[in-house]
Amino acid sequence: MNASDARRALLVRLWDYAGVFPPAELALEDALAEWKRIRTSEDAWLVNRLVVRVEHARVCGSEPLAIVDGAEERQGDVVFREGETKLRCAGARVPSVDDVADFVRRCRDLGLRFKATAGLHHALPTDGEHGFLNLLAACVFGDEEEMLTTREISLDADAFRANGRTADADECARVRRELFASIGSCSFAEPVGELRALGIL
Repeated sequence: MNASDARRALLVRLWDYAGVFPPAELALEDALAEWKRIRTSEDAWLVNRLVVRVEHARVCGSEPLAIVDGAEERQGDVVFREGETKLRCAGARVPSVDDVADFVRRCRDLGLRFKATAGLHHALPTDGEHGFLNLLAACVFGDEEEMLTTREISLDADAFRANGRTADADECARVRRELFASIGSCSFAEPVGELRALGIL
């Protein structure tokens, strides 16, 4: 895929691999092994950072890290804070469509770049969980409540499309750069598998 490919623009470095966190809760050694497998696979362009707890950071060497310390997550010089610039989509509760829409709008209005985490293994809404393509659509197109619930979403080399709206690679790249940083997930295989099942990858 080249730089003008909408799939690359929208999905490049989208996932932060968080294998040591629930529900996977792998031992650090196992998570590191999976991380190294991902980083040498054909899908390596989709992954951003390895998410670890602050006490694990020293043993991870030079790997690109997202370091979680309580409600904060540091990625280099950038800090994401729960409820401010970090959106939790599952865990103790699954936020409503309205809650997620409000969060996205607030970040857009304030010029904040945010990260999402937890419960985003599915491309489209499934079993009461939000779809990661829907969250991307809400960021790209606005009309957040509509985009978070639609199943009329497609992505190919030419464009990202949802409910009759279309965005090219440049617009997808701008939104990723300015608004939506990444998704933390304890599974990399599940979301990538869903993209393959949809014919996107």
